[in-house]
Amino acid sequence: MTVELTQDQKNLQIAVREWAQAELAPLAYQLDAEAKFPTELYLKMNRDIGVAAIPFKEEHGGLGLGILEMSLAIEELARADQTFALSTMVAVATGLTLQKFGSDMHKEKYLPDIVAGKAVGSIAGTEPQAGSWTAGFTSRATRSGDTWSLSGEKAFITNSGTDITSYNLVGAITSPADAEKTKMSLFLVPDGTEGIEIGKSYDKLGWRSSDTHPIYMDNAKVGNEMIVGNEGDGRYIVHKTYQFARCFLSACALGLSQACLDHSVAYAKDRKAFGKTLGGLQLIQKMIADMAVKTETSRLLARQAAVKADAGTASILELAMAKYYCCETSSEVADLAVQVHGGFGFMNDCPVSRYLRDTRITRIGDGSSQIQTMIIAKELGLDVDFT
Repeated sequence: MTVELTQDQKNLQIAVREWAQAELAPLAYQLDAEAKFPTELYLKMNRDIGVAAIPFKEEHGGLGLGILEMSLAIEELARADQTFALSTMVAVATGLTLQKFGSDMHKEKYLPDIVAGKAVGSIAGTEPQAGSWTAGFTSRATRSGDTWSLSGEKAFITNSGTDITSYNLVGAITSPADAEKTKMSLFLVPDGTEGIEIGKSYDKLGWRSSDTHPIYMDNAKVGNEMIVGNEGDGRYIVHKTYQFARCFLSACALGLSQACLDHSVAYAKDRKAFGKTLGGLQLIQKMIADMAVKTETSRLLARQAAVKADAGTASILELAMAKYYCCETSSEVADLAVQVHGGFGFMNDCPVSRYLRDTRITRIGDGSSQIQTMIIAKELGLDVDFT
């Protein structure tokens, strides 16, 4: 399937690319070193070019565009700094969850600032003992009248503790303790809710300027109106969120692969060795050619998935293939980029060394590569057991 971009889509892509290369790329090394979410830069991006508004309905203040346009923007942000693209992606994904499943109150009170890029939110699913295995969640919500009390622990939650975090979407078990099959509900928990403690920021290998914390819940109380969707539908909603998030994470990985290729081609043209440029050496040519093929193949898979997601025809198989291939090959492309750069590629002030650290997590988050292969095998008719 060939995806031909319209002129409007190309213009959007160019606008985000120009902003990202001028405003974000020069700060990427500093942001990585400081390991702190750049609140002011996020606010500035949305004042300047309104990225967060792209996929939301006009009635909510958005641009009325789709997953493809948002993916194009994420790709260009990731081409400058994948970590910043990830933070943007998560904020938008939480808003899309509210737009699709939230109540009128949720949309009126919490969605406008997400769309305007004045606030971010998190999706608090993962727990210390369970990530992709959502059936293994143990955080629990107990009901008393119209009030729910949440207790438990969440882990590795992006955007959970920034200066502009508005809420955390928290998955918790709401079925009786003796139920044969557990059911989870999704709660909108406003920032500052009593009983919620945002733990110390993690010291991470990559994605260092993304805001990532554990969340501790000790009888945190929210009203029944804070359930997103219907009681017991949390697992369904989280898995639906993962599906369009996989389009976004595919774009994140693709943007980084493109950045690796950009830097490697430029370096190979400039660096001299053995009496010629690196680009004149056949083994360097082979590595760069492999990078180009992997990057372009990723682009085809990522954009096909986004187009079909907008049309409502994207299959679980296509989304899993895009996420699996784009994220696996981004690590391969980043590793090749370090090799092309030689000793310089191993230095922290060389962008490709950061790319290698950053993109490693894409093979784990939003459903690991192993989970994606199981999904692919199941959709092809093989006997796959997720229990």
